[in-house]
Amino acid sequence: MVRHISSGSPFEARIGYSRAVVDRDMVYVSGTTGYDYRTMSMPEDAGQQARNALATIEKALVEAGASLRDVVRVVYYLVDMADYDALVAVAGEAFGDIRPAATMIVCGLTTPEMKLEIEVTARIGAHAS
Repeated sequence: MVRHISSGSPFEARIGYSRAVVDRDMVYVSGTTGYDYRTMSMPEDAGQQARNALATIEKALVEAGASLRDVVRVVYYLVDMADYDALVAVAGEAFGDIRPAATMIVCGLTTPEMKLEIEVTARIGAHAS
């Protein structure tokens, strides 16, 4: 049975997607930007955007019965290579010991304040196998 997880973001209902979809032991977390959903604001700092995105991702994973340690794949979308070091510093803190398969893409995002987006795939229990 497929289960849909929402972060409460107004974008999910408006665009028609879930923050995460759980299918058996797999968790697919949608691309997540750096919004602070408590204040609906986007920090200017790319590092803080990455921290916010990972916090939203982690919350969805926990609700799915997983954790960041269960991430097997991560995709980073970066608007400007000038923000590379900030993203890498935060990503290294989160995934340095986990070492999931990873891809980084330089691209445009939907609004000018978005500097990055992160999406992950996790397998519940992967960290214990």
